Amino acid sequence: MTWILLTVLILLLAFHYLRRHFQYWQSCAIPSDVPNWIFGNFGSALTSKSLCQLFADYYEKYKLQGPFVGFYCFSQPTIFVVDPELIRRILITDFSKFNNHMMYCNEKDDPLTGQLFNLTGDRWRTMRQKLTPNFTSGKIKAMIPIIRKPATEFVQVLEEEILKTNGILNIPDFMNRFTSDITGSCSFGLEINSLRQSECEFRNMCHKALGQHRYGLLGYFVRLCFPKLSHRLHIKETLPEVERFFIDLVKDTVAYRENNSVRRNDFMDMLIDLKNGADGLSLKEVAAQAFLFMLAGYESTSSTLTYALYELAQNQEVQEKARHEVMEVLRRHNGSLGYECLRELVYLEQIMQETLRLYPIGYVLTRQALEDYRIPDYPQHFIKKGMPIFIPAGAIHRDERYFPQPTIFNPDNFNMENLKSRNSILNLSFGQGPRNCIGLRFAKMQTLIGLSLLLRKFKFSICNLTPIPLVYKKRNFMNYPEKSIYLKVEKIE
Repeated sequence: MTWILLTVLILLLAFHYLRRHFQYWQSCAIPSDVPNWIFGNFGSALTSKSLCQLFADYYEKYKLQGPFVGFYCFSQPTIFVVDPELIRRILITDFSKFNNHMMYCNEKDDPLTGQLFNLTGDRWRTMRQKLTPNFTSGKIKAMIPIIRKPATEFVQVLEEEILKTNGILNIPDFMNRFTSDITGSCSFGLEINSLRQSECEFRNMCHKALGQHRYGLLGYFVRLCFPKLSHRLHIKETLPEVERFFIDLVKDTVAYRENNSVRRNDFMDMLIDLKNGADGLSLKEVAAQAFLFMLAGYESTSSTLTYALYELAQNQEVQEKARHEVMEVLRRHNGSLGYECLRELVYLEQIMQETLRLYPIGYVLTRQALEDYRIPDYPQHFIKKGMPIFIPAGAIHRDERYFPQPTIFNPDNFNMENLKSRNSILNLSFGQGPRNCIGLRFAKMQTLIGLSLLLRKFKFSICNLTPIPLVYKKRNFMNYPEKSIYLKVEKIE
């Protein structure tokens, strides 16, 4: 009987604790939805909505109710920012108080998580300072010759596939193959040739690295909400075969280049220089940074190219205007697609920026408060030390207050006049502030080269397999479409 009473008492105390815990925002008089006691406010993302739709709906519901509203990231009370001025404070003005991402980093047990994007505090600051000089315009310009071979192969493969398939192509598949060849070359000096061999091991490992993690959704929940416990338990995120493949690849690449005095002016050369410099990187640190460059270049550019072509296929006037610009710029440069040529593709860059507005790679930016923070002019809005922060970039990009007719694809949103008149903090495609995307220039170069080559040679239009409107996958933290995007591709004579 005593044990029964004790069990009941423990259950009642646990219930009381959880009830109070999940009334945190209510006790602060901050608006929020009622959470699920297991998944917080993510519940509908597991059943009826994609994650990006969940954030869009939450933003739409609360966007006028203060600088931020309450959210529950699984069990954690979380800041959901809705005000541009607070976004600027977090990302730029008061960056030193919010400079960590909410990412799992366990360099000892899981070395590939020790990449720049996941690092925190002084470890992040030191690594960023070391890597930044390698992403200047001059360094990126030097990589264009490396990209030319896979880019030329890309056009040839598309021409062949058009003949085989009557021009109905699976666009994400081809963009993935193109960007895997480029990132494999620039990150590791490898000729991946996935354009010809779509099932190559490198590309398969990229897919696994992006789409699969140890212990699935439960593992993600534990690592996100209980990082200290995860460290104590030596929990790893990267799949064992992915870790072995990329670490061995880096070891072999570094050894070959150092033993044979090989230089290619690519990312791997830059990392080897850092390894051999003062206070040099370890081999595992080199592997983690190469892994980040590979994943970022592979997925972000592939996704941007796919969605740009999807929108251009539905907006033929925009496509023709872009093609005219590409042809005119190439004519002025005698057909050579060099770095200076890319800088003159003003309208094409507007298309890229508008694509990223509608389909940002990071639909939500995350930060974490490093100290207690009181928001000026909002005495009841208090951010506690350690609290996670969500900035719903994708939803902000579709707010009609900032972008008229926000669901319509309109590259003029990024012409010079509109850029000058709009708050610059509202463009969150590559982040903002000291922790913005370090590979921004490289991503732009890849995207502009890809679009230039494609528009120069091909016309894109919708077909009966084109999904309109797009429906996104549920239970996924990236904005992947439920059905693949097929377009009609015709060669321009």
